[in-house]
Amino acid sequence: MNQNCSHSLMPGWRATIVSAGIVLFAFAVCAAGEPLTETSNDQRWPGFQGAGATEIAVDSLPLTWSPTKNLAWQTEFPGKGQSSPVIWGNRIFVTSIEGAMKNDCHVVAVDLSQGKQLWDFKTASSQPVRGNYFQSRSAPTPVVDADRVYAFFETGNLLALDHGGKQVWSRSLTEDYGEFEVRIGLAASLVQTKDTVIVLIDHEGPSYLLAVDKLTGKTKWKTDRFSRQSYASPALLKINQGDQLVCSSSGSVDGYDPATGKLLWTYEEVGGNRACTPISFGDGKFLVSASPGMHDERLADAKKSNFAMQVKRVGEEFQQTILWKTNKAMPSFGSPMVYQGLAYWVNKVGVVYCFDAETGKQVYVKRLGQPCWATPLGLGERIYFPGKDGLTTVIAAGREFRILAENELIDGATAAGEADLKRRAKADHQQGSAQQSGRDSESKPESKSESTSESKSGGRPRTRNGLTFADPVQYGYAAVNGTLVMRTGSRLYCIRKTPVMEKNEQGDKVTSSGGAAQ
Repeated sequence: MNQNCSHSLMPGWRATIVSAGIVLFAFAVCAAGEPLTETSNDQRWPGFQGAGATEIAVDSLPLTWSPTKNLAWQTEFPGKGQSSPVIWGNRIFVTSIEGAMKNDCHVVAVDLSQGKQLWDFKTASSQPVRGNYFQSRSAPTPVVDADRVYAFFETGNLLALDHGGKQVWSRSLTEDYGEFEVRIGLAASLVQTKDTVIVLIDHEGPSYLLAVDKLTGKTKWKTDRFSRQSYASPALLKINQGDQLVCSSSGSVDGYDPATGKLLWTYEEVGGNRACTPISFGDGKFLVSASPGMHDERLADAKKSNFAMQVKRVGEEFQQTILWKTNKAMPSFGSPMVYQGLAYWVNKVGVVYCFDAETGKQVYVKRLGQPCWATPLGLGERIYFPGKDGLTTVIAAGREFRILAENELIDGATAAGEADLKRRAKADHQQGSAQQSGRDSESKPESKSESTSESKSGGRPRTRNGLTFADPVQYGYAAVNGTLVMRTGSRLYCIRKTPVMEKNEQGDKVTSSGGAAQ
């Protein structure tokens, strides 16, 4: 495969004073190409949904932002993608894919402080396939440790780079185990342990879990799974005080030994669980969720497949218990989460359902501004809900629903979201009318104005069934002390508290006595 990596030099030592508690973080930053050494001061968000992240000071992230407030920088990178960024020290790593046939895979490193692109590693796709707005594009989130970043692409490429962008090893899973048979693409994010990277390949062909050695890329174990169509990512959860790899994916919830790949237990009374990741809220307790589908084609399965589960070891076996279920709350792509004892689901029209995580009793049902394609972030007394179309709603944690802020990342995000919901409602109404008249709504062609014309709200060209799939969409984020990094298809946005500038009597801009903006 052809590959190249362009570099630029990074600045030397940096010290950042984080506003909450005046905590000093020093980053030992070397010239590109030199390995970083792990220290206790390395801030990190090293994997999907922050698995293994360092603690974030409660008041270090801003409550409010906009294109002109608390936006430190934004930067564009090659290609498009739907993965979340990851962070180690002062470097952000993000993946993307480029070309009409998903020809090239990119891993890009960006300086966290200033948003400067440090390097771009590009390699040819192992299995070029036609790309479009309605299937995954570089959706698997990479993982990073003190020495390397590991990335997987839906075209079959699995690779490791050092922090300077130099390739350590590379594999083609399609060459090793056969081409992927997919209609919707692959989206499962990587999982890592100290010495292993694990990738889930669920598709319509032979599916499997694969563990590879971090140092060499060689296979440590491979476990076969039944064929299915799924976007879902696995998670490493604590069960019976030990680690298990839990996969909730299109027809089953399964627990594996991450050291050997052995299947420890399986639960198959579930359906529609094709997108979300199981989220833990205590030893052996986690949420499982399922979506009804774009046309509600999986509604019956989804109604019985959103629940809290507990897995316990009983003798030589692991026993699964459903603690409680909800037949109303069903997400789209963002996984439900538990924060301060409450569980939160956001459905495809932006309605948030809040439940007591222990009992399942409904606490409230309220409308947010937009649906979420990323999992909410709880911090201190706030919960951040990143809306699909660029509006992040911040609510107060707790049993009373109270909106603290509504933040547009991009001008027009609120209007774009409202237009999307109107299109969605119209499409649902038309589908219902078609079903009543005995017509198959899925075979009905979309009108040119709906499927290809640009929306006046946000100027985005591609919609299907009332939902906009083209940029700008908030796909994911990463957070460390003082900084929240949002990702759209081809841009990173750095949100952090910035000084409030005012003018003195002479008209000069000065920092106000109030300090940083909230």
